[in-house]
Amino acid sequence: MVVLVSGTAAGCGGSDEGAAPAGRSASGSDPADATRAVRSAYDRTVAADTAKLTVSSKAVAGGQSVTAQGRGTVDLAQGDSEVTLTSQGTRLEQRLVDGIVYQKPPASQRGPLPEGRTWMKIDPARLQGSKTQNTQVSDPVEPFGYVKGAGSGKVAKVGTETVNGTRTTHYRVDVEVSALARGDQARAQALRKQLGTSSVPLHLWLDDQGRLRQETVTLTLRPLRDSTPTDRAETRVTSTTTLRFDDFGTKVDVAPPPAGQTADMTDKLAKATRSPQAG
Repeated sequence: MVVLVSGTAAGCGGSDEGAAPAGRSASGSDPADATRAVRSAYDRTVAADTAKLTVSSKAVAGGQSVTAQGRGTVDLAQGDSEVTLTSQGTRLEQRLVDGIVYQKPPASQRGPLPEGRTWMKIDPARLQGSKTQNTQVSDPVEPFGYVKGAGSGKVAKVGTETVNGTRTTHYRVDVEVSALARGDQARAQALRKQLGTSSVPLHLWLDDQGRLRQETVTLTLRPLRDSTPTDRAETRVTSTTTLRFDDFGTKVDVAPPPAGQTADMTDKLAKATRSPQAG
């Protein structure tokens, strides 16, 4: 399971190489320049069309932690992606095509699938408001969407750093929680309650063309009392996600798995999250 909710981790990825020279166009120290750079980052990145991606996440709760890593490719304009995810020794293949998630779990975890089927098909739009929406069916590239609303809040330049061999400018940005909810008002309201705030800090690393190279977000979530067992009511979850883009313009060709290998598990997942025994 990959947790891809995000937030305030500072100083990830790269060695600090000092402040950028005054007057640099994409990374100037003037606050207005910083805001303009962040506001244009999403469009400049999408204009690159495609990229290789690396994603990592860590969730900590009750003294225990779960980590996950993923590598793959993404069509930045269409949103389609193909990623191999590894978590706690388990390997999972995931494709996102036209908003539909396809997952190929390891053979030992295919019990719920009909015989002969190896891929699960999941429609996130039909899971709106369910717990499942934020867990195993998460889009690994989802944090990139947060960049759309990043320029509306406070923007601060942190410094100039190198990320995977590329010189970048690091910014800290306050992002409205509604941007994390992707227009889902119920989800936004729940997130505000869990976070105890209306905005969260987002860290962005932009290259000299203004494109996103790395993004880190950390959230500390308090459980909603009406949906959490009493014995876990005080457990907080801190989740950090880092997304990195490299090799812009790389070839990306993502297609759904063959229909004969796929089973639609959306309804079953939705029912499981509503069950009193679930969780």
